[in-house]
Amino acid sequence: MSKQAIHDRIDSLRDVLTKQDLTAIIVPTADPHLSEYLPEYWQSRRWLTGFTGSVGTLVVTADFAGLWTDSRYWVHAAHELSGTGITLEKLAPGQPNHIDWLSEQLAEGDSVAVDGDVLSIAEQDRLLDAFEAKDITLITDRDVLADIWSDRPALPTAKLYQHDEQFVAQSASSKLDAVRAGMSEAGATHHLLSSLDDIAWLTNLRGSDVDYNPVFLAHMLIDEQTATLFVDNNKVSSDIKQSLQESGIELADYEAVQSALGKLTPEDLLLLDPSKVAVGTLSQIVDNVGFIEQMAPSTKLKSVKSDADVDHVREAMRQDGAALCEFFSAFEQRLAAGERLSELDVDSMLIEVRSQQPHYVSPSFPTIAGFNENGALPHYRATPEKFNYLDVSEGEGGLLLIDSGAQYQNGTTDITRVVGIGQVTDEHKRDFTTVLKAHIALARAHFPDGIASPLIDAICRAPLWRAQMDYGHGTGHGVGYFLNVHEGPQVIAYSASTPKERAMKVNMISSNEPGLYREGKWGIRIENLVVNRAVANPNETEFGKFLHFETVTYCPIDTRLIDKTLLDSIELNWLNDYHSQVYAELKDRVDGAALDWLTERTQAI
Repeated sequence: MSKQAIHDRIDSLRDVLTKQDLTAIIVPTADPHLSEYLPEYWQSRRWLTGFTGSVGTLVVTADFAGLWTDSRYWVHAAHELSGTGITLEKLAPGQPNHIDWLSEQLAEGDSVAVDGDVLSIAEQDRLLDAFEAKDITLITDRDVLADIWSDRPALPTAKLYQHDEQFVAQSASSKLDAVRAGMSEAGATHHLLSSLDDIAWLTNLRGSDVDYNPVFLAHMLIDEQTATLFVDNNKVSSDIKQSLQESGIELADYEAVQSALGKLTPEDLLLLDPSKVAVGTLSQIVDNVGFIEQMAPSTKLKSVKSDADVDHVREAMRQDGAALCEFFSAFEQRLAAGERLSELDVDSMLIEVRSQQPHYVSPSFPTIAGFNENGALPHYRATPEKFNYLDVSEGEGGLLLIDSGAQYQNGTTDITRVVGIGQVTDEHKRDFTTVLKAHIALARAHFPDGIASPLIDAICRAPLWRAQMDYGHGTGHGVGYFLNVHEGPQVIAYSASTPKERAMKVNMISSNEPGLYREGKWGIRIENLVVNRAVANPNETEFGKFLHFETVTYCPIDTRLIDKTLLDSIELNWLNDYHSQVYAELKDRVDGAALDWLTERTQAI
């Protein structure tokens, strides 16, 4: 997208603001389901700004345009916004966010528009609270972009499909019973779901409406007797219709959810998650309908995998590990043969080897393959317009960070490894080993059953903090089961809040991914997925139950990047034990060059 095109779009947006007598507009990165990855139809912020990151909020007034995003994207955004007239506003502790900025800059009686179809109830509440003092009007009943985005893409139309029954441990009707039990406990007569992964989990259906996440556009309204799935009926086959009917789920058109909610009465109590339901979805609801605002029961239910789910995930991890052996052996051979490879080649090679594994569906997120300075951008993505070749001068070296994953019918994977290219330096090794120490610290951790997940972040960061180092992203996120690669409610990040819903429970799957980023130089991240397991033979029982992590990612960590003098005996033993396990899990799944590579990379140090 040209810089001039962005200038023209912002100018057109300002013309609409003038015609509609609006002072400002907020354009979030969101859709009616408050998803992380969006169908093209709802990528308004990207269309207006050219910024390709997955997080960001645009504010436009008559004389200002600014985009707020977090530290993962600062360098990325600075590059893409340069020359557009849009100011990069850095989200950081102690710095004003877009709501603070609007509250400070706007005058009493001004008006701010935001499309209610992509505005969460929780965010609306924050805006209203901030604007009250100046009597600033918030307008949520119009899509301002409709007047200027003439070639807006259509909504996706891909068919729904059943999650392969051999990998489904619980029927949709049984899951509905569990959700209704949660509704009853909360005192709700009705429950609205708009979050796509919750709906896919609950129905045992999957779709292709959103890149990387096997979900479909839908809402769901549940009461004590009935459940209605609001979805484009053209996407639903006769077999799926029958399956839904047998599970006690009726079908209605996607657009009919507002009118259905409009039939609720003041005697009803509607349970919803205010961070996962859009204001526009409630546009026809009558006054005095009671709301119970809390996390959806399904969010907690799907985060705790069944034993069968965990077994399937382990197998998916073995498949993924075998594919990665094929990738790394071929990658290193091609480099050694003098072939010039790029960051883009990494992505295509990974897709090629993973797609040959059983039950493969798609990548689970856009591959991050960042060489040297690009690796210092935590969410970097190489494009045909901007990428690096993996070139080093004689006697020099660099680091290639590869963060990738796949969706298999039997599990979702997410792994980060770092590869040295050329002659790596002592500084490279020091940084890599310090991150490894952090990774091992969390992998070995024991913690109370039910502890709030953000509280264990410091265990991981301690080795980095000891070296006066840190990183700006969270240490871990939940991972879905053939669902979203980023799943709640657990999050391992000390800056996150600690509500009871973030309690760590047996069979939750999370990432363990500390990192270190030197801007303009290199980035390092080591990521495995881990499962919460009960301590099998506790030394003590007087102090309650304790959990530990089982690492279920099977892929060698490059020992050529390690400064062995920085590891103690416990850390060395963990690494050697991990590599012994990786070899045992994968040795019968690969042969030839891939087996040679696996054997060499899992040697004890």
